[in-house]
Amino acid sequence: MRRTLFFLPLLAFLAVGCDSNGGDAGEEVVAQTVTDLEADPTTGRDPNTGAPVASGKFTFYSLRENKVISNEDSLTAKWDLGFRGTTIIVNGGAGRAGNGGVQLVTGTFEELNEAPADGYRQDNGTDYAIPAGGGNGWYNYNPQANSITPVPGRVLAVRTADGRYAKVSIVSYYKGNPATIEPTSASRYYTFRYVFQPDGSRRFAQ
Repeated sequence: MRRTLFFLPLLAFLAVGCDSNGGDAGEEVVAQTVTDLEADPTTGRDPNTGAPVASGKFTFYSLRENKVISNEDSLTAKWDLGFRGTTIIVNGGAGRAGNGGVQLVTGTFEELNEAPADGYRQDNGTDYAIPAGGGNGWYNYNPQANSITPVPGRVLAVRTADGRYAKVSIVSYYKGNPATIEPTSASRYYTFRYVFQPDGSRRFAQ
């Protein structure tokens, strides 16, 4: 299989790699890797309460364009997923400009060759399509180590804001994707793999 490498001029903190995957109707789709996407990293702790201090803003991402979308365009259909801490939102539902949706699929990233035809959930206010809490959505939480790790064998099937399809696998929540998570490891930096199908079909492989 031919392998293609793309280099895209993204923000300084973003590194993107590609590996080939089969396409549908003769069109090649590629698995992109997004590294260290900032998801409202903390800037310190409140001296009175000890609570972490952050901006409270989402980082909006376009799977089609493979880039961060500015907060000024948060009310448009230009983005597909938004990231803030462990929360991931989708551009579809109440108050959203897009027609996106998402569901959790059991299996590996490589095994998901076709997006489901239905079953997509949308956000409704603070009732997000991807549930919060350890084991409920995309991550497990270890209270002893105070660590966040992706649930093995769980993939996000995404209907994008413009009605196309993608699959997303969260790889790491920590800057640099460390092999061992330490108390000093900087969190709220996503590494994830995804495939976006631009032709409108649900197929990710031939």
